[in-house]
Amino acid sequence: MHRRIVISVTLLVLLLALAPVGYMTIEHMSYTEALYMTVITITTVGFREVRPLSTAGMYFTILVILTGVFNLFFIISGLISYTFGEALREIFGRRRMDLRIRKLRDHHVVCGFGRVGEVVCDTLAEAGADFVVIERDPARLVLAQEKGYLCLEGDATSTETLVNAGVGRARGVVCALENDADNLFTTLSARSLNQEVIIVTRCVSRDSVDKLLYAGADRVISPYTLSGKRMASFLLKPSVFDYLDLVAHGISLDYRLEELEVEEGSELAGRTIGEMDIRVRTGALVVAVRKAADGRFDTRPDKDTRLDAGDLLIALGTPRDLSNLENMSASRR
Repeated sequence: MHRRIVISVTLLVLLLALAPVGYMTIEHMSYTEALYMTVITITTVGFREVRPLSTAGMYFTILVILTGVFNLFFIISGLISYTFGEALREIFGRRRMDLRIRKLRDHHVVCGFGRVGEVVCDTLAEAGADFVVIERDPARLVLAQEKGYLCLEGDATSTETLVNAGVGRARGVVCALENDADNLFTTLSARSLNQEVIIVTRCVSRDSVDKLLYAGADRVISPYTLSGKRMASFLLKPSVFDYLDLVAHGISLDYRLEELEVEEGSELAGRTIGEMDIRVRTGALVVAVRKAADGRFDTRPDKDTRLDAGDLLIALGTPRDLSNLENMSASRR
């Protein structure tokens, strides 16, 4: 667009410079008269000619009018596009993004695109999960848009903003704002909009943990505490740490950890691990079971462990093994 404007202006300057020469040659006008004729012809203001024109002068004037009018049209349209084009693209881009957000179901809402929120979004993107970013800082919002993430500009503590992000239809909410007070308000609002949504919130102060849990957070994580524990674990058992980290994130290894729910009406519901011979039939290893009845983790499940509908299986295996186990845990209906 910038190049188009420069070319149009250059052609206009050349026309103003060369057209007077034509009038001076054809009609024998002075330079002032020829320049005057050129200007009123290009602008089509309708003023009277300096003197009656000959036939050759008329044809030359027609050529100047056509050239000048089309050139002025391109200059004006270029300036309008240059001035308002970005705003129009932003408006229509915003509408397209809003439509995409409205169509989302079982997605995640990430409140805050700071250092923690960015890592959360990158991880969700790598896993292929749908999510929406809420951010009020224009600079951080641009960064999220450049990464191709669905974004919503606004205050995550506002109920209206959460509604626009589809929290009522969401599967999970991440509160990664900079201070505990904002995370607390966001957690309260999200829980009031969706009683079933999973809420994970960041916590800076230990004193805020109980408040965030009371407000409705399912899990409260302190980045500083978590980072300290991970660094200490790496110092004490570096190989174990690396292995568990790779397995948990499913990176560069054939084996990975996955969680699967035993659905009502599935093959596994009401049966024991030994009865179903899960290890042989699927290839996956059930390393833990979280009982739906009381939320208790059985970290040493054996062949006599009974699986009921709603139980959560923590399994280790290849993607194919885990897919086989998922089919067994899915409802046959």
